[in-house]
Amino acid sequence: MEEREYLEHYEQRLESLLAGIYGSEGRLMDVAELEDRWHEFAPAYMADAVGQINSYPAFTLAVAAYVGMALAAWWDTAWERHENETYDDLKRLGGGFDTIDEYILKNILSVEPESEEREKLEDTMRTLAHTVMNAIQHEQIEKQTTRAFYILARSAKVMFRAGVTLELRRRGYRYERVKVTNPVS
Repeated sequence: MEEREYLEHYEQRLESLLAGIYGSEGRLMDVAELEDRWHEFAPAYMADAVGQINSYPAFTLAVAAYVGMALAAWWDTAWERHENETYDDLKRLGGGFDTIDEYILKNILSVEPESEEREKLEDTMRTLAHTVMNAIQHEQIEKQTTRAFYILARSAKVMFRAGVTLELRRRGYRYERVKVTNPVS
């Protein structure tokens, strides 16, 4: 299997695995504007992630999901005002990489510290991050290789989408089957 196919297969398996946590029929929610923003955020996020992943793997992966939650909240409520925000803007507002999660939870998602809701969200993030860490370990990839970098990038992308899905579900969005009564020939 060629490298690109391998990475795509890994990403699909990981997405199905995380979607299973949500019970969302094997797929995470897909919002084109947010996917586009992730492609713009990813290089700056990856610059931080590469420096943090060995010391704080679960948190580093969770940050991508928190970013997904923040963008989903903005998309749902005030996209015109926030659609040009950058990862660095979000990190700066949050006081840096180490506290970006707290900023997103309190200031963007309006989840108060020490609340039951916050505890549930943090538990979900831990579950997601540890699931991804286990998937990465299962791949048995040598650290500090090109493949390891790309697996981290694909994992972060899926975590971002998991964050988007989590926030949109919190806001009442659901995938629904649509029955077509008059299909177009």
